[in-house]
Amino acid sequence: MRLVLTPEQRELREAVRSFLAAVSPLPKVREGYDPAVHARLNGELGLSGLIVPEEYGGAGAGMAELAVALEETGAALLPGPFLATAFAALALTRVPDKELLTGIAEGRIAATLALPVTSRHVTARAAGGGVAGGGVAGGGVAGVTVRGTLPQVLSGTEAAVLLATASAGDGPVLVAVDLDGPGVTRTPLETLDLTRGQARVELADAPARVLGPLGPDGAAAVGDLVAVALAAEQLGVLRAALDAIVAYAKIRVTFGRYIGSYQGVKHKLADMHCKLEQADSIVRYAAWAAGEAPAELPQAAALAQAYVGRACFEVARDHLLLHGGVGFTWEHDAHLFYKRAKADEVLLGPPRVHRARLAALMEA
Repeated sequence: MRLVLTPEQRELREAVRSFLAAVSPLPKVREGYDPAVHARLNGELGLSGLIVPEEYGGAGAGMAELAVALEETGAALLPGPFLATAFAALALTRVPDKELLTGIAEGRIAATLALPVTSRHVTARAAGGGVAGGGVAGGGVAGVTVRGTLPQVLSGTEAAVLLATASAGDGPVLVAVDLDGPGVTRTPLETLDLTRGQARVELADAPARVLGPLGPDGAAAVGDLVAVALAAEQLGVLRAALDAIVAYAKIRVTFGRYIGSYQGVKHKLADMHCKLEQADSIVRYAAWAAGEAPAELPQAAALAQAYVGRACFEVARDHLLLHGGVGFTWEHDAHLFYKRAKADEVLLGPPRVHRARLAALMEA
């Protein structure tokens, strides 16, 4: 087990951190998704292709490297479909597709993945009607269409391709849908996190391409990888929020003293730091398990979402409160971290869902 970053991973972290500080500082984050930033992120750093195998034009890196990158994009509160595209790429590692993986690696395709992965909101149908079966799981039926409603799709307004688990006659399959194609209706949602959009997607006999079968075990494995990836982003949000309030505590003076010298503030900051250290270890372990110990991944992923999501929100909340009155103003950045932390915490379901799953896995 390796919980410490390698020299190469530290170099990756510094490269992503310095790049985002230059092209996507917090004042720019307030402006929302900028396709030019996303293009540079892929053109200069190749981040969308980080997890894509080399045979498809990607870097062929592992989950540990992707976690490093997501931690930095989380700390920068990067708007846009980068996280959603990472989720889609993780799904495609289980059901490879040359066209999509190559497009993601080259930065030409922004994709998203319907969550939760194990849901059955979509049904695949063969040409002429009826639930598709037989050769659909192998992609052998032409004219496949999909029906269903996805209430919340991450980056559903920015992405061009939707990956979803669809019910078919011979089991669940992974399908790809052109979000600009016929039969697709996208309705932007008003969400808490203003930096990253979501959309309601309705599929009414929308043309789709079946990528391959995705049995219960495959869907669960993709769900675990997605959970680890999200935890990595949450770790970045947590770390950046803590860094911001520590810096503020060193310069804010109240009643003739720096607020960082007050016992109540010091103890709160110490508690926040403890949460950071535990979250860091959990994410590193989960990322390691994804690549080196798949049998340990389900428990590691459940633990990551059960702990890191809540810890991230609590640190972001306390970071806002410790800023005092200024932290509640629209002009201050504290609310951006608070909203991203809360949106991420419930993206895959509330922490109690993951605690229940972790308990079940430990009893099995």
